[in-house]
Amino acid sequence: MFSKTLRKDHYGYLFIAPFFIIFVIFGLYPIVYSFYLSLCNWDGFGNPVIIGFENYQRLLGDYMFYKSLFNTLFIWGISVIPQLTVSLIIAVILHEKFIKGKSIFRAVFFFPNIVTAASLGLLVALIFSWQTGSFNNLLMSLGFIHDPVNWPSRPYFMRLLVSGILFWQYFGYSMIIYIAGLQGISRDILEAAEIDGASKTQVFFRITLPLLRPIMIFQVVTSIIGGMQIFDQPYTLTNGTGDPNNSTLTTVMYLYKIAFTRYQYGYGSAVAFGLFIIIVIFSIISFVLMNRRSKSATSL
Repeated sequence: MFSKTLRKDHYGYLFIAPFFIIFVIFGLYPIVYSFYLSLCNWDGFGNPVIIGFENYQRLLGDYMFYKSLFNTLFIWGISVIPQLTVSLIIAVILHEKFIKGKSIFRAVFFFPNIVTAASLGLLVALIFSWQTGSFNNLLMSLGFIHDPVNWPSRPYFMRLLVSGILFWQYFGYSMIIYIAGLQGISRDILEAAEIDGASKTQVFFRITLPLLRPIMIFQVVTSIIGGMQIFDQPYTLTNGTGDPNNSTLTTVMYLYKIAFTRYQYGYGSAVAFGLFIIIVIFSIISFVLMNRRSKSATSL
């Protein structure tokens, strides 16, 4: 009896084995090997030479790494705050019963998320091209400018431009997540508050918004993790060369240049693990916030 049960249990290992095999080959092994390379000096040829933590010491004093990290955080901050705010407002509006054609609006707002990031970056690059861009032609036709403006030479404008691309691409996704959260709130709670005399504004700030707090934490955390890995939009926007002031040079772009342009795979791996540590720190913060939220909800 015991042997038959044990044999049946073994079939479960066969079903989960493909996942673990694929994870070890394409997930765990590259991570471990990248950490090994971060301790080496290797240009892609020959055998890696172990140099210890020299790459990490170089990383701590690397000005371009800090600048790329600042650019990444700046672009993320400018894009995510309007994105989460606007998407929440649109989600609340589309959740109302009297709105007609809600499915059409949801599809239209979500459509930019379907378009690839590289395509959006290339499209915006063509629009804001210095010599042939339609944006300069529009401003000249309206009489606002007389000569074409070299937009890539303006650091803050380029950061805002990348932030605008991120906002336009992902606010529809955030809206869908908020709508799912709003649909999970019981109508009985909202109707009871309205019967007690609460206004729409009071219901939103006193009931809806607190109940959406776990969704908001999820949105912020996932946007941080995704925002720290920005690559496609600024890379295609600047044709892979970067703007003159490196204002759109993100951390992943800097990693790409170090590893695949300068062939410094050891230092590139150190940059990757530096970024990994930063993402882990944000993840820990998110878990702390979630635990505080769950404890406060339990105490109530």
